[in-house]
Amino acid sequence: MGGALIRWMFPDVAPRRVAVLRVLVYLFVPLDMLLFTAGVFQHPHNPGGYRPVLIARLLGLPAPVEGVVIGVFVLVVAACLVAATGRLPRAAGYAAALGFGYWALMAMSFGKVDHDHLALLVALFALPSVGRLGDGRASPQAAGWTVRVVQIAVVATYFLSAWAKIRWGGWEWPNGATFQWAISRRGTFIGHLVEGLPWLIHMGQWVLLIAEALTPLLLFASGRALYAGVAFFAAFHLVTWLAIAIHFLPLVVCLTAFLPLERLPRRGRGFGESIRELALRRTKSGDPIAS
Repeated sequence: MGGALIRWMFPDVAPRRVAVLRVLVYLFVPLDMLLFTAGVFQHPHNPGGYRPVLIARLLGLPAPVEGVVIGVFVLVVAACLVAATGRLPRAAGYAAALGFGYWALMAMSFGKVDHDHLALLVALFALPSVGRLGDGRASPQAAGWTVRVVQIAVVATYFLSAWAKIRWGGWEWPNGATFQWAISRRGTFIGHLVEGLPWLIHMGQWVLLIAEALTPLLLFASGRALYAGVAFFAAFHLVTWLAIAIHFLPLVVCLTAFLPLERLPRRGRGFGESIRELALRRTKSGDPIAS
């Protein structure tokens, strides 16, 4: 049992998957700070609205002031840009993780906690643990642990969302009018078209609740079943954005940890060359599809 658990937590994953995931995460974080958690810039002008979340209270963090906000922003952006290049992976990576962690605590201490940032924060703290990837020293097991931790955080976000729905809304939640209320409050043109189909909205609530409750299966799925699960949630987030203009981009970025990012073409190489190399490897391994 112990050996099976270790193999599951430390699977063999190509370090290149972590390299690609690292670029996606580190380049996304500055965009998140500018577009999605930019309210932090206004918080120093609204000190009365500051209600620190539990971790901020435990750490005794003070209410954000303008100098601190600007300093943290500059630190995180600089660290992310350096870490995205693969240089100073641990120093720059942990600086970005700690800085954005503080930024997120400030952002979530003004009355609204965005659960889609959980996986992003976990990814920021897990990615530096692999160290330098370009010199061949990173092991597949170290890369596998990082990917697995991010995957667990993604699944936890979905699963705990389902648990919260039942905890606070009871089993009446899927039969309620949550989606209908969201569309009437902030629906787009597409959302208002769907609003005239109450049966579809009702069914959508049940599908979402069941899908979120079943997300732990993603941690054990493989092949087409895994890709189908990832595609479902990617499509769900796209539909949500089109219908009510709510995105879950921090979570979607981390959802890519389930995909074989290592198969993406390398910089300076043609796409066709990468496909031929992949087919050659599968042919040598006896893969009948590649043959």
